[in-house]
Amino acid sequence: MEIRVLRYFLAIAREGSITGAAASLHMTQPTLSRQLKDLEQQLGKALFVRSSHHVILTDEGILLRKRAEEIIEMVDKLEAEFQSMKETVRGDVYIGGGETEAMKQIARGVKQLQLNYPDIKYHLYSGNAEDVTQRLDKGLLDFGILIQPVNISKYNYIHIPATDVWGVVMRKDSPLAQKKTIQPTDLIDLPLICSRQVIKQSFTQNEFVDWFGGLFDTLNIVTTYNLAYNAAIMVEEGIGYALMLDKIVNTSSESPLCFKPLEPRLETGLVMVWKKDQIFSTAADTFLKEIQASHGTNT
Repeated sequence: MEIRVLRYFLAIAREGSITGAAASLHMTQPTLSRQLKDLEQQLGKALFVRSSHHVILTDEGILLRKRAEEIIEMVDKLEAEFQSMKETVRGDVYIGGGETEAMKQIARGVKQLQLNYPDIKYHLYSGNAEDVTQRLDKGLLDFGILIQPVNISKYNYIHIPATDVWGVVMRKDSPLAQKKTIQPTDLIDLPLICSRQVIKQSFTQNEFVDWFGGLFDTLNIVTTYNLAYNAAIMVEEGIGYALMLDKIVNTSSESPLCFKPLEPRLETGLVMVWKKDQIFSTAADTFLKEIQASHGTNT
């Protein structure tokens, strides 16, 4: 299976027609149709349902599109890394992470590097710990910023000198908005919006579950999220109260939302991780050395 043919397949999936894909690829329709037919014969599966004007992906085609996108992204990243192996440090650094104060630490490192290495480009991917570690393991990211507690046994890592504080985001007209802090009993029977990472970790115990004591299993969790911006929209529309970290969503005087910290206070640490067997591009290696110099050595 050739990379070139996978690019052809993705073009057809993107355009929704062989005619449109052929035009975007600057090739003839018969040539592209023949390439697609050869690919389907090689795989032994139909990838599209054809009609007179467009094509629709079959279930097998949907699977191939997902895998092909990952393969092409990895190939493009690899080519960029080899292009960067020159005397002048240039290239791309891929960083994944959630919405956290730790990104400010990363941004400061990037700013310092820009003074000496202006040709390094940075690509940020937002997601929860599961999303980030999956992309790390596939080689689609160089580094991940993870919120503890999280299993980092198979990674090298640096502790980021920043902490985030857990609390509850709510509407300012909520009865709880009059309180300075939120205790576990305040949240009983309330509709809660909770991070999927916290829910997943609850099966193996964590600091969040410990904070609730024996009340965690009685919580009324009506919505889960992996990015706080969407959770904040749900809160604003009156869906419920969001358990999240501070300084992520807008709770300024103009916002209808406010943040109240948990009591007892619950803080979480942050780590930057990378694969133990990772072979870095020149750009990624330069970035890592800058972060290590600023925050300590890897473990």
